[in-house]
Amino acid sequence: MHLLSIPFLPELTALRRDIHAHPELAFDESRTADIVARELERYGIEVHRGIARTGVVGVLRNGSSKRAIGLRADMDALPLEEKNEFPHRSRHEGKMHACGHDGHTALLLGAARWLAEQRNFDGTVVFIFQPAEESEGGAAVMIEDGLFEKFPVEAVYGLHNWPGIPLGEMAIMPGPVMAGTCAFEIAIRGHGCHAAMPHQGVDPIVAGSQLVQALQTVVSRTLHPCESAVVSVTQFHAGSAWNIIPDDAILRGTIRTFKPEVQETVERAIERLVSGVAAATGAQIGVTFDHRYPPTVNSGPETEVCRHAARAVLGHERVITDALPSMGAEDFAYMLREKPGCYVWLGNGPGTGGCTLHNPHYDFNDEALAVGISYWVSLAETALKPV
Repeated sequence: MHLLSIPFLPELTALRRDIHAHPELAFDESRTADIVARELERYGIEVHRGIARTGVVGVLRNGSSKRAIGLRADMDALPLEEKNEFPHRSRHEGKMHACGHDGHTALLLGAARWLAEQRNFDGTVVFIFQPAEESEGGAAVMIEDGLFEKFPVEAVYGLHNWPGIPLGEMAIMPGPVMAGTCAFEIAIRGHGCHAAMPHQGVDPIVAGSQLVQALQTVVSRTLHPCESAVVSVTQFHAGSAWNIIPDDAILRGTIRTFKPEVQETVERAIERLVSGVAAATGAQIGVTFDHRYPPTVNSGPETEVCRHAARAVLGHERVITDALPSMGAEDFAYMLREKPGCYVWLGNGPGTGGCTLHNPHYDFNDEALAVGISYWVSLAETALKPV
């Protein structure tokens, strides 16, 4: 590997741990944004604030080229109680950096500092520090606030730390890399009655149970075997007493797909099942769909730029090109709908105790800082290579 020798790495590690200790939720990242703005200004980078409320954008120009690229990091934490005991554990009850966004913020700050000091590129690098990735769609809000009109770029790049990929390796694939997500809610209206006299009512719990089972066939018996989708029921709410069959029940869950046509097929299948169970049980059943993040789809040329940059740092054998995409969702997808680009995974090793993202024991691996910074710098210098 050809990692950069980063003299300020201990300082950056301390900053990352400070951010971890002070997690902030979506659109409330004021302290984190203050740190980001302060650091960028210290590096001599032009700073813009207030995009998507707490978003921060840094602009670094060098040379004469009109070319520009965007590098994005997310800043928000999760509403989760941390169970780690190390000194930099969360100091805010019910809030935790369990997805490594503290690491993403530190990585991009480190790359910004290096690029500002070395300036081995020709063009403009736009550093995008985004709020509210977790469920709130901060990327879409930044775009609505004029991100790409105010800071035009030819391509945009994102990165996520990834437990399970060894430290010192990266995964970079073209095409769909993260799924689109859609929430669904099925409302069941039966007819309540005494639990000892079920014949006098219409049981919404029985109808809901039939639907939970039937929904398991949507993927296996509706889609082509080579297509990918996930349908998961995650909530079932009904009743409040042991001797009453209730009037109502609610099912909620999630659909994950990579293609709009697959999403459409899944929704129509769910609607047919809802109608069938309603007819069979006599309940009134309706379903609503809440489309959230679209699929994250990497463009081919930009993927090759990322692979070239990563191989220059890690070597050919440490850049994974055939990893399976994830059914998790990522709002960087909104940026990739506006601009060509690529979203990559940075190896975080096994994670604390082998745990995964969104686990109360998770922590970004500080040993990945040098790898991620070296990659970001290599990417900027590759994409904006001086002529």
